Amino acid sequence: MPYIIGLMSGTSLDGCDAALIEIPDTGIHGAVRQLAFITAPMPERLRRRVLDACSPDHSSSALLCSLNVELGRWFADAVKAVCAKARVQPGDVMCVGSHGQTIYHIPQDSGELLASTMQLGEPAVIAYDTGIPVVSSFRAMDMAAGGRGAPLVPYAEYLLYRADHPRALQNIGGIGNVTVLPADAELDDVFAFDTGPGNMIIDALVQRLFGMNYDDGGRIAASGTVNEPLLNEWMSIPFIDAPPPKATGRELFGARFVQDALAAHPGLCARDWIATATQFTAASIARNIRMHVMPRCPVRELVISGGGVHNATLRHGIQTLLPDLTVLTQEDLGWDSDAKEAVAFALLAYETMNGRPGNVPGATGASRQVVLGSVTGA
Repeated sequence: MPYIIGLMSGTSLDGCDAALIEIPDTGIHGAVRQLAFITAPMPERLRRRVLDACSPDHSSSALLCSLNVELGRWFADAVKAVCAKARVQPGDVMCVGSHGQTIYHIPQDSGELLASTMQLGEPAVIAYDTGIPVVSSFRAMDMAAGGRGAPLVPYAEYLLYRADHPRALQNIGGIGNVTVLPADAELDDVFAFDTGPGNMIIDALVQRLFGMNYDDGGRIAASGTVNEPLLNEWMSIPFIDAPPPKATGRELFGARFVQDALAAHPGLCARDWIATATQFTAASIARNIRMHVMPRCPVRELVISGGGVHNATLRHGIQTLLPDLTVLTQEDLGWDSDAKEAVAFALLAYETMNGRPGNVPGATGASRQVVLGSVTGA
């Protein structure tokens, strides 16, 4: 039974998730097991350097070059740590699937800028330091086939979560994205897209206004009042109502978004900022479910995963706005909410190593299924 490791460092910049899974000899359609999971916290210095690299005002070729290796070393350490937790020798691991740290993503041609993507975390460093082959650069081939390079998790969700009834799977990481699985779905039936911000705006405001990394349990949001004019302003952003396929990230809802918002509304109290940002995430998810999911697939079950699972105020907001849906978590289905994306990239790496496609054209907009990623040998 092969062991595979998946790595995911998302737009929240809180850490690298590493999951070690075991795949039966019968393949993915057998009983995939998660043997170990860790989150390696991102050192503050590394986090600041990633933010600088993402900023048009602070990035440089030298920074990108160095950061690629720095992230590779950090990812390699995460691989060793999850192996140690699982008591699995690195030499027994078939491969590592490393999503990399997204620095910039341009999902569609825009003026002179071509559709393109950049993830850092040098796979050669990971492979050399761990002795394990690495599959990386998952988004590039999907984009070469005309897709937006995201979301890529739906393929794994199709493998693990399809059922005899329709489901919507809402991940709430830095960005929110939903995957829709009709009852007894075939791959061509699956569709998915980014719904808008997840924790990204909330976390950035909490860091700026309270000096903390995140709103633990949604307690700050619960103590504030939603500013309706600001919420309506944000909900009018064209991306929110745009039809799928669609993908977004830090380039739209990152540091500049928060900086501009704070400058435009100087009188808003700190707790109301957090309440409004939290409701924005809930409202953007609910509107996308109503506009772009229900007309195509009238789901009655919404399964939430990602860091947003731990925000009770956010979960309450989603349930209130979607009263006809049963809102569940990954744990209700027997899986770890925090490990979902890392597990997904382990599965995608396994498919790549076996020469099988891993994208869902109905999610990314690609012209066809393609084998994802590049393999770097140890």
